[in-house]
Amino acid sequence: MDTNTFLEALHKQGIVLDEKQQNQFHRYFEILVEWNEKMNLTAITDQEGVYLKHFYDSLTAAFYYDFNDQPIRICDVGAGAGFPSLPLKIVFPHLKVTIVDSLKKRITFLNHLAHELELDDVAFYHDRAENFGKNADFREGYDLVLARAVARMSVLSELCLPLTTKGGHFIAMKGPNLNEEMEDAQVAIQTVGGEVVYVHTFELPEEGSERNIAIIEKRRKTPKKYPRKAGTPNKTPIQ
Repeated sequence: MDTNTFLEALHKQGIVLDEKQQNQFHRYFEILVEWNEKMNLTAITDQEGVYLKHFYDSLTAAFYYDFNDQPIRICDVGAGAGFPSLPLKIVFPHLKVTIVDSLKKRITFLNHLAHELELDDVAFYHDRAENFGKNADFREGYDLVLARAVARMSVLSELCLPLTTKGGHFIAMKGPNLNEEMEDAQVAIQTVGGEVVYVHTFELPEEGSERNIAIIEKRRKTPKKYPRKAGTPNKTPIQ
C-alpha cells in the first residue's frame, strides 16, 4: 500500500490526515526500519508492507469503535513496536495512551519514537501484563484496552479485562479463524467480567487477508484472583 493509497483508503472511512499526521507516519516508518536493524521489532520492513500491515491494519479499529469521544484512556497490552495504539494516537491526538510490554528494549524504542513524533499523553511500562493488571494504580483504570495478535482470546481476556473499567471495552485485533478461539474463550471472558458485543470480520485491501476485531464490554468487576501470576494464563487458560 503506497502512501497515496493509504490516504485514500482512510478517506473512504472518514479519516482525513493533515500534513503533520502524514509526516508523523512517514517518520514512524523511518524510525521503525532504522531501529529494526539493531533489534527485532518487525519482519515487515518495506514501506508498502508497513503502511498496509501495520499502519492501516492498526487503524481498522477506528472503523468499528468511536475514538472521537473525549477523553479516552487506552491501554495497549503487548504493543511491540507500538501497534495498534500509536497509529491511533497519531490520528486521534486527544487519546491518552498507556503501553505495557514485557521487553525493555521495546520500551526504549517506544520512548524514542514518541519523542521523535512529538506525541504527548503517552506512557510506557516495562512489565508483564499479569503483574500490571494486579497493580491498583492501573487495574480497572482504562476506558479501552487493546491487544493486537498477542495471544489466544482465552488468555487475552484474562490479561486485558482486569485493566478495563466497568462499562469500558476490550478490543482484540486478530487474524483468521477467530470463531473457534471465541468459542473456547467464552468462559474466560465471562469469568473476568466481560460480554462479547460484536465480532467484525473483514479483509485487508490489496492482499485480501482476513482480519477480525472482537469488541467485548466490561459488564462486571473482575474477581480479585485475576489475572493469575505471570505465565499461568498462557499455560492453563480459564476453562
